Amino acid sequence: MTAIPVRAGLPSVRPQARACARSAHHAPPPSPRGELSAAVLGALTGADPGEPLRLPRPSETAAADPLGEDVQLTLYVLYELHYRGFPGVPAAWEWHPDLLRLRGDLERGFEGALREHTTGGTDLPGELDALLTEPVHPQGPSVSHHLADTGVWWQLREHLAHRSVYHLKEADPHAWVIPRLTGQAKASLVAVEFDEFGGGRGERVHARLFADLLAAAELDDRYGGYLDAAPAVTLATVNLMSLTGLHRSLRGALVGHFAAAEITTAPSARRMVRALERSGHGEPAFTHFYTEHIEADAVHEQVMRHEVIGALLAAEPELTADVVFGIQATSLLEERLAAHLMSAWSAERTSLRLPLPDGPHAATNS
Repeated sequence: MTAIPVRAGLPSVRPQARACARSAHHAPPPSPRGELSAAVLGALTGADPGEPLRLPRPSETAAADPLGEDVQLTLYVLYELHYRGFPGVPAAWEWHPDLLRLRGDLERGFEGALREHTTGGTDLPGELDALLTEPVHPQGPSVSHHLADTGVWWQLREHLAHRSVYHLKEADPHAWVIPRLTGQAKASLVAVEFDEFGGGRGERVHARLFADLLAAAELDDRYGGYLDAAPAVTLATVNLMSLTGLHRSLRGALVGHFAAAEITTAPSARRMVRALERSGHGEPAFTHFYTEHIEADAVHEQVMRHEVIGALLAAEPELTADVVFGIQATSLLEERLAAHLMSAWSAERTSLRLPLPDGPHAATNS
C-alpha cells in the first residue's frame, strides 16, 4: 500500500497558548497512513453520509498488517465515531453500513492477530496472580522502572504524549459493558467507574486530571492532540478497549482488560510519581493524576478481582476463557509498546511518529 506523508513535526504548547488549546478541546481528524485510512478519512471529510461508499473489499483488507500503522489508525478513526467523533465530521457517519462492514473486516484481522500471539486457556487465578507479581528478572522492558530510575524529561514527556491517547478517554469504553452485566458484577463495576469519573465531580474525572498533567508539562491537552504522533503500537492499546467494548460477545474480555489495568496501575503510578519527583516536577500539578491512581486502584484491584470477575463468572462460567484472553491481550499490547519505547530511547531517538520540540536532540539539556 502507498504510504501517505504526514506533518513533519509537532508544535510546542506554551503557557500562553493553553487557553486556546482548552477552548479548541478536540483535535482535527488525523492524517492518513495508507490506502485504508486515506479512504476512510476521505469519506468522512468529503462525502455525503447518506450515500454508499466505495471502500476496500475484504480481499484488500486481508492483505494489510492487522497491527500495522494503516489498519490501527483506520480502526481508531472508525471507533472514534462511537466516542466524541471529529470536528467537522457529521455524526450521521457513526452507523453507516459501509463503514461498519469495513470495521468488521479489520476487527476480524485484529482479534485474530491478538489470539495468535496469546496462549489462551482458562487459568484465571494464574493470570491474575501474575499481574500482582513483579519478577526479579523481568523478560521485557519496564517503562515506569526506567523513567523512575534513569529516565530524562524529554522521555517523560513522550510517555505522556503516548498515554494521552488512552488516558483522555480513560474508563469510557469500559462503560459499554455495564448494560451487559447483572447483579453484583454490574454494581461493583459501576462503583469502580464512579471513581474513574471523579466521584460526581467534573474536575476530578481521571481524564481531566491527565489533561491537567499534560498542560503542566506544556503538552497539548486536547482530546486526540497526539493522535497523529502516536504509532500503531500505541493505538492498538486503545483499540483493544474499543473492540471488546463494542462487542457483547467480548464482554468477558473487556472485564479482563479492565481488571488488568486496575491491578497493574498502582505500582506503576508510584514509579511515575518517583520519576516526576526525580526530574524536578514533583508538584501536585504534575503528580496528582498518579497519586489519585495509587489510592484508588489499590481498592479497585480487589473489587475487580473478587466482586466483578467473581460475580460475572459465577453467573456465566463459560466466559472464563474470554476474561483470560482480555488479560493476555492487554499484557501483549503493553509489552509491545514498552519494547518500542525502550528501543527508541536506548538509541536516543524519538518514540513518536512526530517529534516533540524538546526531543532527543535536546537531551543534553534535560
